[in-house]
Amino acid sequence: MRTYGQLLRTPEFTPLFAASSAHVAASTVSGLALGVLVYGATRSPLLAALSMFGPSLAQVIGATALLSAADRLPPRAALTGIAVVFGLGTAVLAAPGLPVWGVFAVVLGLGLVSSLGGGVRWGLLNELLPRSGYLLGRSVMNMSVGILQICGFAAGGVLVAALSARGALLVSAALYLTEAAVTRYGLGDRPARVTGRPSVAETWRTNARLWSSIPRRYVYLALWVPNGLIVGSESLFVSYAPERAGLLFAVAAAGMLAGDVLVGRFVPAGWRGRLGAPLRLLLAVPYLVFALKPGMPVAAAAVALASVGYAASLLLQERLMALTPEEMSGHALGLHSSGMLTMQGVGAALAGVVAQVTSVTTAMAMMAALSVAVTLALAGGLRS
Repeated sequence: MRTYGQLLRTPEFTPLFAASSAHVAASTVSGLALGVLVYGATRSPLLAALSMFGPSLAQVIGATALLSAADRLPPRAALTGIAVVFGLGTAVLAAPGLPVWGVFAVVLGLGLVSSLGGGVRWGLLNELLPRSGYLLGRSVMNMSVGILQICGFAAGGVLVAALSARGALLVSAALYLTEAAVTRYGLGDRPARVTGRPSVAETWRTNARLWSSIPRRYVYLALWVPNGLIVGSESLFVSYAPERAGLLFAVAAAGMLAGDVLVGRFVPAGWRGRLGAPLRLLLAVPYLVFALKPGMPVAAAAVALASVGYAASLLLQERLMALTPEEMSGHALGLHSSGMLTMQGVGAALAGVVAQVTSVTTAMAMMAALSVAVTLALAGGLRS
């Protein structure tokens, strides 16, 4: 499968794509609104970063307790229920007078629920498409993320200005409920991929089996750590330029979109194995310019260029699927998603702490330097 037309003609891909797009739009608007709301209340770079990316820390709990359900629940029912929970939880975040600790309690709960959603969604995508079509399908899903984040951060800034942060959160809640409706009425009622009851013990057993393979282990580390450290730099955009953070997030999304189009549609299969490490280095190196405290034009150009490097995750996901049995695909992709989001939360927390002690620009450059170091350290294990 090499064309977008073939992909869009695949049964059930279009409703899954539409539901995922609604989810991305909702999370983009709500993330910016929360960052603005918490930074306005606390003036803390750490708390602002954690409000946007801290929920990802709850993914580690889901990865160790819930992931066995990713292949053991009917996908339509699971995705519909998760979207409803997100809609209701985001509506609670918009409640006037909700204290900051209450905000974090809700968003961490939503992060826990989200840890299951990644495994169900990407496992279903792997089920809908042939193996030869997974990279193209995932690249299109990622392209929608880029486009919707560009639009979402721009729209989020407008909504925050016009309706307030709480008004933007209510718009996000409506988008989540729209996702629930599309999922319920657009997807078929497929059975679970694996029989049996989900449990914490089964989650641990499958995690151990996936992690026991040295090639898979290197792939997981490369998917999680360099990406998470750079998201730590991104989590400081609000603190770096409170009035222009939406612009920086938008150009980051544009760069990610460009990378996904290039790698997902135009890079020949023979070149893919050679591009992984250069793309992961590209993801980090431009952020080193923040050590010089650049102005907005240089900062935006660096962010856009660096974000092309996110396309490295497409190549690594394709490699992960080649190393994983079909019946474990949902769990394997859920572990990738949960681990990636957990490391993004860790990266945001670490960047916030460094920014509190030093400065925002120093923290952004330090996270980039760490990402480069990790990419170089993993290169040998991924080359084999």
